Amino acid sequence: MTSPSARPIRASLLVLAYFAFISLGLPDGLLGVAWPSIAGDFGVATSAVGLLLIASTTGYFISSVAAGFTIARVGVGWLLAFSTAAASAALAGYAISPAYAVMVPFALLAGFGGGAIDSGLNAYAAGAFGAKHMNWLHAFFGLGVAIGPLIMTAVISGGLSWRWGYGIVASAQACLALAFFATVRRWVRHGSVAPVAVAASGPTSSGDAVATAVATRTVEKVRTRDTLAIPAVWLGVLAFAVYVAVEAGAGLWAFLLLTEARGVSATIAGLCVSLYWGMLFVGRVVQGVASERINPTKILVGSLFGMAAGALLVALPLHAGVTIFGLAVIGFAAAPVFPLLTLTTVDRVGQAHADRTIGMQIGGAGLGGSLIPSGIGLLLGHYGAGALGTCLLVLSVLLIIFYAAATRTRV
Repeated sequence: MTSPSARPIRASLLVLAYFAFISLGLPDGLLGVAWPSIAGDFGVATSAVGLLLIASTTGYFISSVAAGFTIARVGVGWLLAFSTAAASAALAGYAISPAYAVMVPFALLAGFGGGAIDSGLNAYAAGAFGAKHMNWLHAFFGLGVAIGPLIMTAVISGGLSWRWGYGIVASAQACLALAFFATVRRWVRHGSVAPVAVAASGPTSSGDAVATAVATRTVEKVRTRDTLAIPAVWLGVLAFAVYVAVEAGAGLWAFLLLTEARGVSATIAGLCVSLYWGMLFVGRVVQGVASERINPTKILVGSLFGMAAGALLVALPLHAGVTIFGLAVIGFAAAPVFPLLTLTTVDRVGQAHADRTIGMQIGGAGLGGSLIPSGIGLLLGHYGAGALGTCLLVLSVLLIIFYAAATRTRV
């Protein structure tokens, strides 16, 4: 059986996908640096950023869920082209907005574009690039998140308006959209995870499943309600929501935990939060190579238990060094979970339902990453910052349960 790494990969599309993942992360890194200037220019309270986040999350959820169904009708190439153009228009809208109220609908448009790009790229990559590139693509998303603040910082430090930062990224997104339009037929021909007939011998891993799918491609239409009736689809959505909640919750509240419950200085705590995100990036690069040599399912299971182990270290009321080490373990262990959960979707729900399921999973991830960390914040306000570790441990155990249940109920 041909492995994913041995399959021919269109280099031009792979390079474009890497740039797309970087661009997907860029806007996420802009807002944190730009917001004080935005709030000052428009005369709004700091808390007003919540409106932008709600609008973008709403758009992201709707488009990511719809993306899997849209791919079946128009193809992934057109979806990526128009979605990237929408994201570029939204960022340009930020740059020229005369008032804060005008930015909110542009945030909704940015969410629409980002959710569709995320779902479309993940659906394509799951069937075309294999485990190594799935990990590395998500690592490059993190690189985009890291570059965004650097762009905005350079703009503001140079005495320019924050609008220039959004204008620069909007221009980059526009160039990317043109590239997608130029290659749209190549994505349609080779990119969509189309329903296929799997060889009678049966694949032995997710990589073999994808290889067999590409080799034996046939068209089979399935009804939407058939996809929604599969228990593994909904368990997968829950798994993605909980995973992103752990990833985002640890990054969002680690500073508070270290400073208030572990007695760490603000400077050291900030560096430790950077260490956490850095371990996520490094882990995806390193484990991307390992995924080519080890069965992706084994790496995924080990990573899930690694996240739980790291959360346990954070939960224990021990020396700050133990907490910091636990956060690093969570970051490194969590690194391949999102890409490998995406890659193995076909194993759990079948090839015919993979595109739609991936879109729904990305939507669940968006909701989980925004709602659950907010709930954690409420718990920390009531029980103290030291409760973060317990929250992460409970979520990590739930993630293992959802994944195990989805695997056992696979179609």
